[in-house]
Amino acid sequence: MASDKSTVLSGMRVVDLTSVLLGPYCTQILGDLGADVVKVEPPEGDLLRWGGKPPRSKGMGPIFMNVNRNKRSICLDLKRDDAKEVLAKLVQQADVFIHNIRAAGIERLGFSYEEVVKLKHDIVYVHCAGYGRGGAYAGRQAYDDLVQAASGAATLLSRFDGNDDPRYLPSLIADKSTGLHAAYATLAAIIHRLRTGEGQFVEVPMMESFTSFVMLEHLFGATFDPPTGPIGYRRVLNPNRRPYKTKDGYLGIVPYSDSQWEEFFRLGGKPEVFKDPKFATFTERTKHIQELYALIEEVAASKTTQEWLDVLDKANIPAMKVTDLDDVLDDEHLNSVDFFRKMDHHSEGKYISMRHPIGFEKSPAKTERHPPGLGENGAEILMELGYSEDESSSLLKKQSS
Repeated sequence: MASDKSTVLSGMRVVDLTSVLLGPYCTQILGDLGADVVKVEPPEGDLLRWGGKPPRSKGMGPIFMNVNRNKRSICLDLKRDDAKEVLAKLVQQADVFIHNIRAAGIERLGFSYEEVVKLKHDIVYVHCAGYGRGGAYAGRQAYDDLVQAASGAATLLSRFDGNDDPRYLPSLIADKSTGLHAAYATLAAIIHRLRTGEGQFVEVPMMESFTSFVMLEHLFGATFDPPTGPIGYRRVLNPNRRPYKTKDGYLGIVPYSDSQWEEFFRLGGKPEVFKDPKFATFTERTKHIQELYALIEEVAASKTTQEWLDVLDKANIPAMKVTDLDDVLDDEHLNSVDFFRKMDHHSEGKYISMRHPIGFEKSPAKTERHPPGLGENGAEILMELGYSEDESSSLLKKQSS
């Protein structure tokens, strides 16, 4: 599975105490980039191991499989002193220590930043928290649903469709976007360490990370003081901004420049639309965006999906057919770039993995390890730390007893 070229984080070790989605997504990215990620799990394992229906083994659920490649797993019951001793030895050999345990909990275990830095003075210590230190919500539990609720994201759909009921966006978008924040934050701290020799404490708060993600566009009129308009980017909250029905399907259409808008309406048989002062400039189109998108809907129904794709592509107007979730695996582009890869797991058999999406010409990301079984690599990790085979076997038995 591995490439001959070295990856950018080759030689770096990450001790990973994260679970569920946010943290494991971050550490999978680090593993894809070459880091040796040691996933430290409690005897019951990461919660996501048990979601969904794996084909063969318990504890190898589908979402777990998607965020835990390129890792090694060891089970440690950190309530036990012998397990804490192992973790301390792992930290001493690590470059990064990352967890999503609440501050009070990790302190009780004896692995707060103040304690860990005594074990490794230049450690990059990353805490994926729910809410930032010193804030009103600091120390509270955080999950994707809760952060969507608290950040304003749960009211986006009601602003869009007029249904006053708050609703969660049907994706674990707070977890995933914060996982990306955690990945770049860890890489930035690694770069700082390479430049200065200094480690540091890095806090990645989910509430703040996701709120910044949501409000980049939706702060909108409230960006200025005093506000120049309402909160909420009207273009994307427009109920007419959606895939448009064609004669035989649906199409995403995004004319952007003045010339593209003019040409779109000409192709749709309504050249007079763009001559209307309400739509002739970007500023005026923004003011009347709801009316404009209603006209797109009317025009879209005049051709089949393929007819539109043919003429819009020729006119250099951005458009894409709507692909059902069930059909994404058959997408022509994704298959041509080998995005979905059929893999053969040592315990689960055939499965589909998504390759790392970023292309690095000199140091490509790669898959060296399948997602690990619970504690699968415990013995080899312990022996790397200097435990004998018998000591490793005895210690691991105690962790699961």
